[in-house]
Amino acid sequence: MQRSRGVVAVAGVSVVAVYAAQLVLVQLVLDPLAAVPGRSLAAIYAELERQGFHTGLDVAVVVGVGLVGILLAAGVQWVLAEQRAPLFAMVAANLGVLAAGIFPAWASGMALGMDVADAFMVGGGYHTAWFTVLVGMSTAGLAALPFVLVVGQAVHVRRSRRRTRAV
Repeated sequence: MQRSRGVVAVAGVSVVAVYAAQLVLVQLVLDPLAAVPGRSLAAIYAELERQGFHTGLDVAVVVGVGLVGILLAAGVQWVLAEQRAPLFAMVAANLGVLAAGIFPAWASGMALGMDVADAFMVGGGYHTAWFTVLVGMSTAGLAALPFVLVVGQAVHVRRSRRRTRAV
């Protein structure tokens, strides 16, 4: 059972890490390139700096949000594994972190997105469909969460009753 906890923890943190990597890629690379077609990423950032925008802080916020998400997922999994929580609770925690990730994902790109919009006179919002991948992952996590909790709890109760009868 301890090995199963390790597999669930590693798999869950890995999914959150993929989410975080997608977040960083979308916010810092894909969206600026889509907002200002025909310019390289280096040229976009150089123009932002030339106009007085602080892109270093924008980049740090986006990367920081991604790292906090990974550390949060890892910390929650470590605590649950140490407490010998049922596997369904560990899976549910992973899904919860994934579902909740959409809020900081959206907010973290606000500063750089506004800087690009102001500097290049383009519309606000996302300019690439890749952000919808993050929305889809969070939505899938949210949709799966009640199922995992209800079915997981039912299975957990059934197993507990069997163990009680066997004793």
